Amino acid sequence: MSNRLVFEDSPYLQQHKDNPFDWYPWCDEAFETAKREHKAIFISIGYSSCHWCHVMEHDVFENEEIAAFVNQHFICIKVDREERPDIDKHFQELHVLLNRRSGGWPLSLFCTPENKPFYAATYIPPHNRDSMMGFSELTAVIADKVSTNDEKLFQNADEITGFMKPKNTPTEATRLDEKIMVQFAKQAEHNFNNDNGGFSKAPKFPHTSTLKTLMSQERLETDTSRQNIITHTLNAMARGGMNDLIDGGFCRYSTEESWLIPHFEKMTYDNALLCELYANASIQFNNPHYLRCATETADFMINFMREDSLFYSASDADTEGVEGKYFVYSYDEICQALQNAGVDNLDEALQRLNLIPEGNFEGHCIVTLPSLERPKWFENFGKECQKIRSTRLYPFIDRKVNTAWNAMMIKALLVLGKQIPSYQQNAITSLDALLSCMFIDGILYHTTLIHKTPKIEAFLEDYAYLTSALIEGYQATLDEVYLIRAQQLTNKALELFYEEGTWYFSRGTFPTIAELDDGSYPSAMAVMVDVLLSLGSLIDTKYRHFAFKSLEYVSIKLMKSPIYYPKLTEQTIRYLKGDRIIKAPLSLLEQCGSFTYPFVYLKRDESQEKFLICGENSCFASTNDCLKIDGLIDASV
Repeated sequence: MSNRLVFEDSPYLQQHKDNPFDWYPWCDEAFETAKREHKAIFISIGYSSCHWCHVMEHDVFENEEIAAFVNQHFICIKVDREERPDIDKHFQELHVLLNRRSGGWPLSLFCTPENKPFYAATYIPPHNRDSMMGFSELTAVIADKVSTNDEKLFQNADEITGFMKPKNTPTEATRLDEKIMVQFAKQAEHNFNNDNGGFSKAPKFPHTSTLKTLMSQERLETDTSRQNIITHTLNAMARGGMNDLIDGGFCRYSTEESWLIPHFEKMTYDNALLCELYANASIQFNNPHYLRCATETADFMINFMREDSLFYSASDADTEGVEGKYFVYSYDEICQALQNAGVDNLDEALQRLNLIPEGNFEGHCIVTLPSLERPKWFENFGKECQKIRSTRLYPFIDRKVNTAWNAMMIKALLVLGKQIPSYQQNAITSLDALLSCMFIDGILYHTTLIHKTPKIEAFLEDYAYLTSALIEGYQATLDEVYLIRAQQLTNKALELFYEEGTWYFSRGTFPTIAELDDGSYPSAMAVMVDVLLSLGSLIDTKYRHFAFKSLEYVSIKLMKSPIYYPKLTEQTIRYLKGDRIIKAPLSLLEQCGSFTYPFVYLKRDESQEKFLICGENSCFASTNDCLKIDGLIDASV
């Protein structure tokens, strides 16, 4: 018999609808019942493509014996963190407060009947294991303490609730200056892994915003060491493993240092950010291999992760309960694919793929190459590998549409469209579809399923990323409609989430201060500063004031440890260096390609007869020749 989650739209909640746990969605009824029946509350937060969420479901939530006890003594609530990031961010902060380390998913919380939290963990095994307390034993202790009104437990919950209230107190500011560039470069170089690229040991994440900020610095002033950090990392990630060379698209992260063995889930936000990064890098470093990587990533998203021009959220790491089953091959399958592709020298090809009979991942084979140069036979080999995959069950796809993540992908396609126009048309079609689906009667929404009416109103990240995509849409098309819509949404975001230099991620169920650091993707606050600086250059300088106040409010943290805040660091550099605006009629602007200076924006102005080049406060040069613009900008820096 299904529980209450059967009525929910979220694919993650639907995954749990047949658990013996008597799940509630996040709703007033759950909290009212807990209070009325004096039962502790158990809250479980995860998402549909989360491997360890599946493990805990199998180990705990499908256990009939555990469920019988928990249903009697607890009110259990399931939350999709992609659907309700405000709830997730609030409780992730709680996990840090209680455990002095970051959390993750699944996130497991226990609260009093009044919904005051007192215990936070991630994965909990069904029974005591090594030094970990098991779910069965833990719930027995908590149920007893709540039923007997244990004074210490309730006192701790009151104190924790007090600590969790957001504090928006004035902070001391420091001067923002170009020392931030030197500090960021030093810290990035210190964290850089010389052998394998990237900025960490296992697990290795792509750190796209760190690379993007380094690329902006490189465009301001060439540095051999910095360029090596960028290109070595881009090359290492693109060679395969974390980058799926067969279907295209990047997996979430690498489980080891060489980028070979991925955690096989594929997220829209990762692929959007990496597609944009490689598209920009292909122009900056004149590298066709990077362009191929960007197009293969875009094609994966278009072919596997899109419906009615809207992009799904994620695909799972697991197939039939086995992580990576869809993606890996047996050694014999690789050999057969090479033979079917017409490869004459099988041993040489296997050596090129660095594959042996024992495989390179738990007895199986993950396809990688030693360099970005591909042998002539690789295209046909890839098609043979696709044929093998076509006989397998594809991983579960979370078909939820997320406004921020769709906007990221749309922006990536617009950037890629500068070199291949067909992607620009794809992007514009998706942008119009997203606005039609998620911006209804003047209200922006956060998430929904395709063909469903959205219910959850947007958070700061939705406003930030959608507005950023709209500004990129204006840069690509010079259609004023996109700029007007960007200004409209920015004004609303300022009204909803901004307060004297502070940005809130949410002002609803849990008022949550926006993060400064770039986690899975650049912070919403940093993207908002980017948007404000752009509108300050393109529409009204008043937006630049809001950008400065936002940077000033966090200036001490920024100047001390910029490596933690790469997107904000890039925007600080942009603020200090200043934008350059090229004003000209459409017919002239359409002739322009890319520029060396990283902060150049096009402004359609039919009153001009030449290219007029301006800073934020005045114009300083004009020319009839687009090729002279780079030199004129260089002279102004």
